[in-house]
Amino acid sequence: MTYVVTDNCIRCKFMDCVEVCPVDCFYEGENMLVINPSECIDCGVCEPECPAEAILPDTENGLEKWLELNTKYSAEWPNITVKGDAPADAEAMNGVENKLDQFFSPEPGKGD
Repeated sequence: MTYVVTDNCIRCKFMDCVEVCPVDCFYEGENMLVINPSECIDCGVCEPECPAEAILPDTENGLEKWLELNTKYSAEWPNITVKGDAPADAEAMNGVENKLDQFFSPEPGKGD
């Protein structure tokens, strides 16, 4: 099992999760974060820290595409270990449906 970042992180990107991760397995895209499944030690400390409730265990049904997305982009985006500022519209974007199709950006973030 590993944890994955899902749809609701897109354009929310609160980043509370990165500072509690003991193995620094978060990677930053332009408008979301992902977890490297190979580095994740399945401790689960990040899940309750996410205000958007966008981090889930990959054992939940229907998360296969999110496991693939996290795997792909954690290999391309820079590592992030320090909480940055959330986007200005993060609260407004929290809970918006179908964000992957509408708002996902494959561009990397700044990282640390």
